[in-house]
Amino acid sequence: MRKIVVRALVTAVSAATALLFTATAAQGSAQPKEVDPVFDRPAAAADVGPYVTKLSHSQATSMLRSSGITWSSSGNCSDRYNSTCTSFEQVNLATIQGAQTLKSASGCALNITGGTEVGHASGTYSHWNGYKLDYSLYTCVGNYIRNNFTYIGGNKWRSGSGNIYFLESNHWDVTYYNCGGC
Repeated sequence: MRKIVVRALVTAVSAATALLFTATAAQGSAQPKEVDPVFDRPAAAADVGPYVTKLSHSQATSMLRSSGITWSSSGNCSDRYNSTCTSFEQVNLATIQGAQTLKSASGCALNITGGTEVGHASGTYSHWNGYKLDYSLYTCVGNYIRNNFTYIGGNKWRSGSGNIYFLESNHWDVTYYNCGGC
């Protein structure tokens, strides 16, 4: 009986593997393609819209305010095209939800000093593209990050949900790939 079950399992795995390579070969490649969950969409979903939801500055500040999260800028402004401002224009919904999750999980005060304004490094998962926020260096939030997330080297910690917390010289630079368990 055991030999029959094992033989059936091997046959099923072989058939699935053959089907996978036949499908990828039909697409012109024998190698499976790595899919970026944010930017690669199946053809059937092409008219559904992007996987990320973008917010206006007003929508984001309303959500932050409702959670008791503050923000500040050296220029006391919110113009996305001015590097001395702190803007949330075109920030990802999941990024703001990630800030809310950090606030509620840690119980710490949070002050955002950087959003989607110009003046930050470029890249796919950048401030400009809505994936990053900068936080003031408060002892409470620093202790929470160090004690609850996994240190991955280079002054970086990874949360259980995969978001990256980078301790820079004068702020926390956080990359939100998701809302952190919202």
